[in-house]
Amino acid sequence: MRLNSSGLSFALILVFFISPPASADDNGAALYAENCAVCHGNQGKGGVGVPLALPDFQYAISDQFLERSIRHGRPGRVMPAFKNLSDAQVRAIIRHIRSWAPGKPIRHPSIKVSGDPVKGRALYMKNCAGCHGEKGEGGKGTGVTFSRPRDLPIIAPALNNQGFLYAASDQMIKATLMNGREGTPMMSYLKQGLSEQDINDIVSFVRSFEKQAPVNIPHKPDHDNLAVVYESPYDMKETIAALKRAIIGENFRIIRVQTLDSGLVEKSQEDPHKVIIYFCNFQLLNDALAVDPRIGLFLPCRVTVVERQGKVLVYALNPKRLSYLFNNAELNKLCDNMSEVYISIIEEATL
Repeated sequence: MRLNSSGLSFALILVFFISPPASADDNGAALYAENCAVCHGNQGKGGVGVPLALPDFQYAISDQFLERSIRHGRPGRVMPAFKNLSDAQVRAIIRHIRSWAPGKPIRHPSIKVSGDPVKGRALYMKNCAGCHGEKGEGGKGTGVTFSRPRDLPIIAPALNNQGFLYAASDQMIKATLMNGREGTPMMSYLKQGLSEQDINDIVSFVRSFEKQAPVNIPHKPDHDNLAVVYESPYDMKETIAALKRAIIGENFRIIRVQTLDSGLVEKSQEDPHKVIIYFCNFQLLNDALAVDPRIGLFLPCRVTVVERQGKVLVYALNPKRLSYLFNNAELNKLCDNMSEVYISIIEEATL
């Protein structure tokens, strides 16, 4: 029998995922560490997110680009919108980011960008689509995983994205094409033989994405979807055995079965009425990490069995809820499938 999990104390373990940053000061380093470092690296050298400390990145962007990127994120990609930060906090973060490459001017061409998007499309397909995608959808994956080699040092950002198009001026895009970004696959297209007018044409084509940029407004799940909860008709031992059979039947490998408080209390004090089962499909794990390495926060898969007041309850975190928090459209399908697998396993074991 499936239960409504609203208000259950079990859901408190999700506080890491759902609690917004609470810093109230304007210490840019502290705010950056709290809100940005997990993706962009402690020193801005990149990771899941692009490297922010690169001089060529810093010299091509304006403070407005950074402010708009922080405020609006990249809908459907990994970068969330930090609407909870105050204006003073955003400015403090920007000052901290700027401290990595001080003393250099923003290298924006001063002339107006005026190009032909039709010509720009042909040039884009020849020079840019290989990294940024034919439709500007960006490179696959979400950056360096720190644990395996990638085809590129960083993943090319999505240009056909509301957040990018709102944050980036034509002058910034042009400056990036003209100067390139040392330390990334982005080269100077002037040095590759394109004329300044060719670059203007490419910029005009990229700007034309504004008319077709997908609208990504994720529906916020209800809080009772934080966990999948079922009541088992069997006792504790039978429920665990049934879950193990169902897990293996779904082509997963059992990693270990332990009490929930194992390692937190003395062995003799562990509660046998609270047990967690860890399991994994290594191909699924590899595919998921390639899409978004942050998914490692809630993998390998696990279900928790709790016996309380004569009832045996089976819990699992809801991957759909966690995928929503990660703001990565590519991850949504994997998490939708994983939610179905959890439900299938638990229903088979408790029917």
